[in-house]
Formats: sequence, structure tokens, C-alpha cells
Amino acid sequence: MDLKEVKLLSKEIRNKYFELEKEIHGSVWSVEEDALAFLTDAGLVGRLTMDNQGRWPSADKELLPSKIGECVWWLAILAERMDLSFEECVETFLTERLKDLK
Repeated sequence: MDLKEVKLLSKEIRNKYFELEKEIHGSVWSVEEDALAFLTDAGLVGRLTMDNQGRWPSADKELLPSKIGECVWWLAILAERMDLSFEECVETFLTERLKDLK
């Protein structure tokens, strides 16, 4: 799956969550709330990584692949909501980092 497809599917899923949020709360989450949700999931990736590496046990070890995917999803959504190109963000970072490390 390429980044463009990731972005499109992420947006489709997020739109479904927008509808759910409207139904439950009367409005959609703000960009800040999305960022906090991402940070929560990123923290869970850290915790589940500790379990994966045998440093701290977790009863939810099977969630690690899903949480990694969810973090990618959140990043695609955050870029979209802040009028940034997800593909360009990733490409620019990788290209610049490789150049800087030569």
C-alpha cells in the first residue's frame, strides 16, 4: 500500500468517526483532540514494545501491530486536518534525514 492510498483510506475511516462523534457529542473532535488521541496510541505502542522486548508484561500484546497501524492512521489524519501533504511530510523527512546522515 502506498502513502496516497493510506491517506485516502485514513480519511474515509476518519469521516466515519466524525459521524459517530457528532452522534455522541454533537460535534467532531478538534485537531487538538485528534493529536491527544494519537499521543495516547503512541504511548501504547511504547508500552506494548516493552512487552514485545520482554521488559514489562502486558495482557494486550496482540494489539501491537494494530496500534502501530493506528499511529500511522492518526499521522495521516493530522497532516490532512492541518492542510499538510502526508506524502510530502514523509518524503521530505526521509530525504532530508538521509542527506543529513551522509
